Amino acid sequence: MSDHRRLLVTSALPYANGPIHIGHLLEYIQTDVWVRYLRMCGHEVHYVGADDAHGTPIMLRADREGCSPEALIARVRLEHERDFFGGQAALAAGELAGFMIGFDHYHSTHSEETRHYVHAIHQRLVAAGMIARRTIEQLYDPERGMFLPDRFVKGNCPRCGAADQYGDACEKCGATYRPTDLLEPRSVVSGARPELRASEHHFFRLSACEAFLREWLARPGVLQDESRNKLAEWLTSGLQDWDISRDAPYFGFGIPDAPGKFFYVWLDAPVGYLGSFAAHAARRGDIDLDAWLDAEAVAAQIAARARDPAAASVTEMVHFIGKDILYFHALFWPAMLQHAGLRTPSAVNVHGFLTVNGAKMSKSRGTFITAASYLECGLDPEQLRYYYCAKLNATAEDIDLSLDDFAQRVNADLVGKFVNIASRAAGFVTRLCAGVLVLHPDEPLPPFAQVAARREIARRIGVLFEAREYSQAVREIMRVADEVNEYFDARKPWLLAKDTGRVAELQHVCSVALAGFHLLAVCLAPILPQLARRVARELFGMDRDFLWADAALVPGRVEPYRHLMQRLERARLDALVEANRQHLTATESGPVVAADAAVAPAASASVPVAEQANAGAGQAAGAQVGIEQFAAIDLRIARILAAECVEGADRLLRLRLDVGELGERNVFAGIRSAYAPESLVGRLVLVVANLEPRKMRFGVSEGMVLAASDAQGGPLLLAPDAGARPGMRVK
Repeated sequence: MSDHRRLLVTSALPYANGPIHIGHLLEYIQTDVWVRYLRMCGHEVHYVGADDAHGTPIMLRADREGCSPEALIARVRLEHERDFFGGQAALAAGELAGFMIGFDHYHSTHSEETRHYVHAIHQRLVAAGMIARRTIEQLYDPERGMFLPDRFVKGNCPRCGAADQYGDACEKCGATYRPTDLLEPRSVVSGARPELRASEHHFFRLSACEAFLREWLARPGVLQDESRNKLAEWLTSGLQDWDISRDAPYFGFGIPDAPGKFFYVWLDAPVGYLGSFAAHAARRGDIDLDAWLDAEAVAAQIAARARDPAAASVTEMVHFIGKDILYFHALFWPAMLQHAGLRTPSAVNVHGFLTVNGAKMSKSRGTFITAASYLECGLDPEQLRYYYCAKLNATAEDIDLSLDDFAQRVNADLVGKFVNIASRAAGFVTRLCAGVLVLHPDEPLPPFAQVAARREIARRIGVLFEAREYSQAVREIMRVADEVNEYFDARKPWLLAKDTGRVAELQHVCSVALAGFHLLAVCLAPILPQLARRVARELFGMDRDFLWADAALVPGRVEPYRHLMQRLERARLDALVEANRQHLTATESGPVVAADAAVAPAASASVPVAEQANAGAGQAAGAQVGIEQFAAIDLRIARILAAECVEGADRLLRLRLDVGELGERNVFAGIRSAYAPESLVGRLVLVVANLEPRKMRFGVSEGMVLAASDAQGGPLLLAPDAGARPGMRVK
């Protein structure tokens, strides 16, 4: 683009109640590639993120773990940051690790910046007459003393009678209903039968926003057509006012002048974008927040631009989200901003879900793959980035991660076509031509070595990146890679190298090939940022990373080739699947683990699903066992005497246990992601005491502690009731 753009870009906020998985990564990689392309073109882009850190599931999980919600979300945030970009130290240093998601700032919705905007927006909505209060009836858990969100109630479907259905929809017949319509309802928190109780709630008057929303949705570029059509259906069926309050107990921001009332997590989750941007602006010190967030200021920019095309560009706010949260981002969010006097989104880019091997991610099949396990298995994160981009387009279509296709495409494209060019050509030039690249004027040049043609190739690929048509961009890049390889093979430099009289010809051929490799590296830089950085600095001797304009430049020299990428072996993927299957069925201390406390609905690729219960549809029971088989398992109470991290194992803790009359045991447990070692000392746990000792490379594990996990979080240690003592047998 010729015009300088100024953009605030966000991805949906991951919920601070569980690990990042490869479904989440689809969205962050899509956003990051777009942001990196725009930055390479010289545009001003601020990419901010945050953990979505409020709501009932977090409150209940913290209660189960015996810690404060603040401690829980702080720990999970560190895990998310590690997986996204290697942690805050890596982000500050610009040396990203993990999946190299290049946030400018990563924050939390449980922050003073977000609280400020939540209160300010609410105050403005009240002043505008957009908040109403009315009394509603809800199901209440008398044992836990709390009102129950829809997905914390289960019972029989009122339409088809199917058992064990959530309080908002039946997974068997597809019916939607109110939780009060359920037959034989029960609380998934305590198991108690809920009572119907009345409570005053606060509502945002979404029903009064139809005219504005129709006008906003009609603006060019705001949404893809498929998303706009879906929203038109909702508008036609009539908008309902939005309940933005929750009753205590609740972890979130309290509503001013409303004791015992809290803002619903989905109100403050998108406000977290503004909170993170404000924190980023405060750290930078050179960002005028009003110019980016105030509706009048943005309107003034638009007017100035209309009068003078040379005036400063209009600031933009662009969201990337999954299609499961379209309703919140394209109805509630813009309507709330509009009536609070804040700028509305310039665009909401919606993507589909991720399937693995053609099906939803499955824990039992080992295809519910966490970001951490992918990295721990030694797999290259840039290879997954490339594969996603080879499938992504600008629609909300679901994409599939076929593990066989993943390995084949990476090896064929990145190793066989791309890296192979440099590995074959650079050695000839550095060994026989002192690393000097020369294009001889009397030799014909293919398009990928001509400056004007290179510029045009990069322009076409750039248009596709900006339009989020990544799969087309990848096809175009690989088409050029094919041309480079065909040229190289046709000229047979390995034969030229044998003839000392043809060194100049050899130099030209390899220079042409490396010019093509240089073009490809620039065009792949948004997808493969770490590899592109190495190519720029190590192979071509640059003192900076690539810019998009570098695509037109032909390099003048090359340094000795260093290995750039390993082939993706299917055995590594098999190990990844097995590692994630074991994560469900066993801790790393042994082959068995207690059944999940509950299993949440299948997760999508975006998942800031803030109010989904951490207690979802029950997992199917395993094969039945007889009482004799169960009695053969020696379950004992144990006290943790010491706990420490295991060097070289990111998921393991080494536990020294007091098992009473059975003495002390050394056990390795895969719970490091959920517990700090010092927090475990003195805690009582359940242990399988007669498990065959397992020899590991870190030592021998002499038992197994029991834990539970599900799609939203874990592992969670199982703990005995008060009065239990080390050595007591569990019967």
